[in-house]
Amino acid sequence: MTQKTFAQQAQGGPWAWRGVDLVVAAVFGVAMGVVFIAWDYLLNTPWTALTLAFPPTSSLALGVWLLPAVAGGLIVRRPGAALFVELIAGVLEYLLGNPWGPGVLISAVLQGLGAELGFALFRWRRFGRGVAMVAGGLAALLEIVAYEWWSYAAEYSWSWKFAVLGFSVLSGVLLAGLGGHALVRALARAGALDAFGPGAEHAARSDTP
Repeated sequence: MTQKTFAQQAQGGPWAWRGVDLVVAAVFGVAMGVVFIAWDYLLNTPWTALTLAFPPTSSLALGVWLLPAVAGGLIVRRPGAALFVELIAGVLEYLLGNPWGPGVLISAVLQGLGAELGFALFRWRRFGRGVAMVAGGLAALLEIVAYEWWSYAAEYSWSWKFAVLGFSVLSGVLLAGLGGHALVRALARAGALDAFGPGAEHAARSDTP
């Protein structure tokens, strides 16, 4: 892919949302909302049972819910993309029914904002593996400290609350950060992101001798 194509994609700077950005972000958010429901009912209950010996370890699964924000931000690369995709996924999860009720909407906002903060630290100009890990970690941090400590973990001791935080951030870094980065690269290799930065980068790597 030529440098001219890169320039066309970046025209207007990071705030210049295109129609394709909105459409793909919405579609991806809907797809992840379906994944949320599957995770809520097919996987999360057995997972909770497996972590009964030390309940804070259940937070190792949090990264699944952070994935839309991180991957969405890596794909669209615009301010607000991470929050937008996470909100779409969260709203769908709420509308389809979930074990936590409207609380998932609060989580969606906090998780999206946390990921946005990670991308904002790099001015929405860098989108590598390390940036994805930062975004995933901050999404987990904001979710736990601002909400889950006072809701789902309200009766935990402070040692358990910090254990929840540690496991959550680890999950955010690995599942949402590294996992989100790997997912986006896989989509780019499949040709699904040709109109976006990851697709352009994949084409450039493929063109390199």
